[in-house]
Amino acid sequence: QFNHIQIYPSMLKKSLSQITKSLSVSKRAFAAGFPPFEMDFAETPDLSEIKLEDPSNKKKLNMCQAVTQAMDTALAKDPTTLLFGEDVKFGGVFRSAVGLNEKYGDNRVFNTPLSEQGLMGFGIGCASNGARPIAEIQFADYIFPAFDQLVNEAAKFRYRSASLYNVGSLTVRAAYGAVGHGGHYHSQSPEGFFAHCPGLTIVVPRGPIQAKGLLLASIFHSDPVIFFEPKILYRMAEEEVPEEYYEIPIGKAEVVKEGKDVTIVGFGALVRQMKMAAKMAEEKGISCELIDLRTIMPYDIETIIKSVEKTGRLIITHEAPVTAGVGAEIAAKVGEKCFLNMESPVKRVCGYDTPFPFVHEPLYLPNRFRLFDAILESVEYQLFSNSLIKKKK
Repeated sequence: QFNHIQIYPSMLKKSLSQITKSLSVSKRAFAAGFPPFEMDFAETPDLSEIKLEDPSNKKKLNMCQAVTQAMDTALAKDPTTLLFGEDVKFGGVFRSAVGLNEKYGDNRVFNTPLSEQGLMGFGIGCASNGARPIAEIQFADYIFPAFDQLVNEAAKFRYRSASLYNVGSLTVRAAYGAVGHGGHYHSQSPEGFFAHCPGLTIVVPRGPIQAKGLLLASIFHSDPVIFFEPKILYRMAEEEVPEEYYEIPIGKAEVVKEGKDVTIVGFGALVRQMKMAAKMAEEKGISCELIDLRTIMPYDIETIIKSVEKTGRLIITHEAPVTAGVGAEIAAKVGEKCFLNMESPVKRVCGYDTPFPFVHEPLYLPNRFRLFDAILESVEYQLFSNSLIKKKK
């Protein structure tokens, strides 16, 4: 670790400061006591959002199985749908494509060479010729060789051809985020890189019901979609998932829990940490409103603004590094729209500005304790401190 000090002195100094502050302020969160360890995170379909012909026709699935069912449904619904990627023919490294090659054959579900740039270029070509490709990137960390294909080709295809051609039928699936032992090449959250590129839609589900509905909506969306799947939830999250075809709207955030004191915005696996932090806050008499962003870009700023106008406080959380992350964009927009409503500064509880650390993952990742401490800081913030008032006098 010390060898890096000579190479990245400013980065390490800043990051060590962030981690030290996190450890010191978390003392208060730990002192508040542990929340109940057994929380039921399973959800039921929101029938006001998901239109179902038979709501009783459900099956218990984990998130990996929900993804499989969504792709199975899409392959059956549209004969131009293709599924491909590294090891996809054999079910994929996470087994999310199990049985699909046997069901639909080698012409529709197949392996590609170990070249992310190549398989993405192939997907763009398929989409531009009328097919509906689903391209799998095994780990989101390995999406960067395909970066040029995505941001310079897929995102701009409709624009550069004056709408004569498009690749809106392209969906890119990638397992992203930390699992606790992945290190810097199997734990990254690269959504911020793509959020800066007009023309790409970015979606992240928080559980099986959301995964199936959002993936189907992505596959049949009119713009290319990068669908980031929180791999830690593949087998951890289980819900009663509707068997029939349904979509969950893209570009619409969801208020997972209503509250009146603090708004917390996040997505993916961190929604669980948000729920646990909110439970801790309830024991202190603090009511938190939780918003799952679901679509990272274009994000639903209206739902966030409506909430912040009510609570006057905002906390944003994501696993990616804090600097220039998705949270920074949301914080800036809320600052523009809700400045006079704010009771305290916007807080971000995110990853640190370092390469993703292997042995220090528990310190790096946002968790319920860091979120709970941010809640306390936000609620206790005073616009004019005593020292400032005395100085003015």
